[in-house]
Amino acid sequence: MTMIQKIFRTLGVAALALTLVQLPFAARAVSADTSTNLFADPVVATGKGFEIKLSQVDDSFLNYSAAEAARGGSIPDADRASVRAKLLDHLIIDHILLQMATPDERTETQKKVDAAINEARTNSPAAFDAQVKATGLTLDQMRNRAVEQQLCRQVLIRETTNGITVSDAEVKKFYDDNPSDFEMPERAHVAHILISTLDPLTQSPLPPDQKKEKEKLAGEIRSRAENGEDFAKLVKQYSDDPGSKDKGGEYTFARNHQMVPEFEAAAFSLKTNQISDLVETRYGYHIIKLIEMLPPSKEPFAEASTKIHDYLVAQQANKGLDVYLAKLKANADVKILDQSLVDVSADKATTPAK
Repeated sequence: MTMIQKIFRTLGVAALALTLVQLPFAARAVSADTSTNLFADPVVATGKGFEIKLSQVDDSFLNYSAAEAARGGSIPDADRASVRAKLLDHLIIDHILLQMATPDERTETQKKVDAAINEARTNSPAAFDAQVKATGLTLDQMRNRAVEQQLCRQVLIRETTNGITVSDAEVKKFYDDNPSDFEMPERAHVAHILISTLDPLTQSPLPPDQKKEKEKLAGEIRSRAENGEDFAKLVKQYSDDPGSKDKGGEYTFARNHQMVPEFEAAAFSLKTNQISDLVETRYGYHIIKLIEMLPPSKEPFAEASTKIHDYLVAQQANKGLDVYLAKLKANADVKILDQSLVDVSADKATTPAK
């Protein structure tokens, strides 16, 4: 999970911003690229206060294609035109939303992004530098992109939830009417150390000789843990998992959730405070320590109420989201100059009522 995604991982926000947040279309910062283009770069769309060039759509398409490939998928030839049209649509909406951001929102968002970047650099500087390099961006470009993405989401949430109220009684009714949604199965609470066997830049497997060195290192660390060394300190010193390194390597999860099969099977086979043998997954070698096994239970209402409230607000906001976005574009006098980038299906679905 990226640092920006962490801010939006609540149930309500994820549901509300399904169109713009969940889809990886807005992968390209809306700011104009300052690099020199040796070839023609026509403007493909305009609106009040902005224009979008073909290179921005091309960059978004490359980013989206790379994301699909990383998940083991690809874009069928028949869908390429539709995907490019949707990418342009998201760039247009992002431009409009950015213009609606207040000075205070910009200042606060910049502070949050800077704090997240500083934390990531402090916790795992080598991994952070490798991740930045892998994006092909400078640190300033990555920061600006993160600020823009966060601002777009913040403005969208502010505008679409304005005036929506959900009562305490409605929240409690949802909790009582949907008991299965709050049942928590048996869960393993573990800490782990990951010794990665992937190249930090390409995420491809390391050569056999380097992998062997990683296995040897993992074995040495496991022996030290078995001999009583502080597990949290070993995590901080050696683990290559940025998602858990700053919290002692800890995860809590149920069966068939989140974790790769080898990791899950090892965790649920351990006894309390037992340390596993080396567990190999596609990410590398794991050393797992079971902290406790949590029995099945029900999430208390006090803990679930905020998520339920956000979800119910988001549910109402989502009902009018398509029409709201269409009105935004109409008010911004958006014109698409390249007809091959017109998303016909979206236009029909989001035409505001007259």
